[in-house]
Amino acid sequence: MSKIAVAGVQSSIGREILSFLEENGYKAKDIIALEPGSVLGNMVSYGEEDDLDVLNLNDFDFSKADIVLFATTQPIAKQFIPKAVAKGCKVIDCSLSCVGDSEVPLIISGYNTEQIQHASKGIIAVPSAAVVQLLLPLQKIQKEYGIKRIIVSTYTSTSVYGKEAMDELFTQTRKIYMNDSLVDDQKVFNKQIAFNVIPQVGEFIGEETQNEWSMNSEIKRILGGDVKVHANCAIIPAFIGNGQFVNVECEHDVDVDDVRKLMKQTSGVVVFDKNLDGGYVTLADVQGEDNIYVSRLRQDVSVENGFSFWCVADDLRAGVAKNAFAILQQVLSTSTH
Repeated sequence: MSKIAVAGVQSSIGREILSFLEENGYKAKDIIALEPGSVLGNMVSYGEEDDLDVLNLNDFDFSKADIVLFATTQPIAKQFIPKAVAKGCKVIDCSLSCVGDSEVPLIISGYNTEQIQHASKGIIAVPSAAVVQLLLPLQKIQKEYGIKRIIVSTYTSTSVYGKEAMDELFTQTRKIYMNDSLVDDQKVFNKQIAFNVIPQVGEFIGEETQNEWSMNSEIKRILGGDVKVHANCAIIPAFIGNGQFVNVECEHDVDVDDVRKLMKQTSGVVVFDKNLDGGYVTLADVQGEDNIYVSRLRQDVSVENGFSFWCVADDLRAGVAKNAFAILQQVLSTSTH
């Protein structure tokens, strides 16, 4: 049995990857848990019955693993991925540190899985949760109608910045209810996050933020450089999940009823679309869910061949960990043949 290492097991995504491994029958003895700077005695739960020793990533011998999933920060991933590859490990990178490398395939399992065979460097990049959530429902639409332009507005939970950001939301919310001051309470965010919406996700790169630039780049890498993309990204006061309003313009005449049918046929996508009060899915409905949920499908009459929709997903689980696990299964299957 292959030895699978997960680097960044104490991150939110790392924990979700461990959950997928345990839920799908991978034994604790075949899993190696890694965390930068971990000290002797650190452990992480693996299902309800097992615990894993958390080894220090800084001095780990990668020859002891066959494949490594990186759920660390980008700087950590950039430091240790070359070391893993040098020891013969295959790498699945969830940190987004490799998405700009044209020689590293950017994979959404079930969408462009065949590109895994082009991983000449032994590295496969996992797209951001927002891009997986956006493109998976459009898989069959792209093949049938061709996508010309995408405008997306994302409403991202604090989990995109990790546990510290989620804690900041909790602390600020509690202080507001307790009528305490929020002075000097902004450590992760530049503005108050509780009961607020912040139109910035990531640092600014010119007029765009990091996430807006990254979504544009990732979508073009997967769909092809001719597609036009405009992304607007905001942080909302939620702990987990990502919501998106998406406008799509196609190359050919498109009917929203056919779009609905094609989305219903797409694995990992659930269409719940009723034109009545509550006939849609929200962030609170999808925490812990593995699927991407689509609602509010409409014809967009402001452009030719256009439609729009609302979609939500658990960004940690459905957006990243599920895709990383599916890629892992594909890589393991390929290596055994």
